[in-house]
Amino acid sequence: MKTALIGAGLLGVGAVALATGILPADEAVALWDRVWPVLLFVLAMTIVTELADEAGLFDWLAQHASTWAHGRSWLLWLIVVALATVCTIFLSLDTTAVLLTPVVIVMARHVGISPLPFALTTVWLANTASMLLPVSNLTNLLAVSKLEQIVGHPVSPLEFATLTWAPAIAAIVVPVAVIAVLHRRSLVTRYVIERPERVADPTLLIASAVAVLILIPGLLSGLPVWIPACVAAVTLLIAFAVSRPAVLRLGLVPWPLLLLVAGLFLVLETAHALGLGDALAAVAGTGDDPLSLLQLAGLGAGGANVANNLPAYLALEPSVDSPARMIALLIGVNVGPLVTPWASLATLLWHDRLKAMGVEFTWSRYAILGLVVAPLAVVAATAALAVR
Repeated sequence: MKTALIGAGLLGVGAVALATGILPADEAVALWDRVWPVLLFVLAMTIVTELADEAGLFDWLAQHASTWAHGRSWLLWLIVVALATVCTIFLSLDTTAVLLTPVVIVMARHVGISPLPFALTTVWLANTASMLLPVSNLTNLLAVSKLEQIVGHPVSPLEFATLTWAPAIAAIVVPVAVIAVLHRRSLVTRYVIERPERVADPTLLIASAVAVLILIPGLLSGLPVWIPACVAAVTLLIAFAVSRPAVLRLGLVPWPLLLLVAGLFLVLETAHALGLGDALAAVAGTGDDPLSLLQLAGLGAGGANVANNLPAYLALEPSVDSPARMIALLIGVNVGPLVTPWASLATLLWHDRLKAMGVEFTWSRYAILGLVVAPLAVVAATAALAVR
């Protein structure tokens, strides 16, 4: 409800700016042309992940992961690392935060080990693993259109990955290494393997697995990402309409998130019309040398933790004039928001799931750990970008 109210308020502010001429109408139209594919992608992917969760796909993966680890906690944790990384890369950071978090908590409790390293793994990797592909993070989807303006041709997912793979690996390795050190004692224990529970509806489970497996190459195909996402969403909607129509409800549509994103876009475009971009350009620096890239990445990380990663990206995007600087900015706003609760929506969604499941993890502890991990990860990813 709070998210929806904030989004509605931001839209109201943007509407006033448009009505009074502060935001020119032609700039608003250009913004809409850029934003609607992103919003449609968010809508379709939310439906896909929610229905896949209803079908039991993520629970099935968690239950079988405890068997695949052969009773070794450290191997189970590495499987969670792999799941969180793959889920974030191909299905977005919010999917990892919302759907994988309760799964790994239930899994850890099921085998009798501490859920904390598993919960921390999901939230850190939800953010830091979101560098590789356009679909991994909303900021990446926005960055693609800016990159296309810079390089003068369409940027495919594979071309995007060639720019991001080195910092993406560094951004994943750093938090994983920190968690391994922090929780080394709990991760060397063993547990008793139990037989996985039977699936309630195998047909829907198979349908959701097929939809997700087909979706992944579709997202990598070079098509606009909203097309394969919508195909997967419609496929699952039809499957549930036949087998479990009661699941289909308006609540599947992420209205609060869509309102918030649309409002942020409109307000930031208004701020740019008033000169925000010029002011930040003076602070963001210029050039593709390592220190200049680190300056931009650091500013992006600071902005994300002060406000949120999405407005931080939008505010600093005009300071980007090369592919290397674009990736540096993405490092800041994707990898850096690990300190404050509001730095990314995924972090807030993650903490809500923890509270709902009775897992204690205070924001003060989160911030202290983030103050260690965020700078290390941002510096490592930027260094990987500079030497790539």
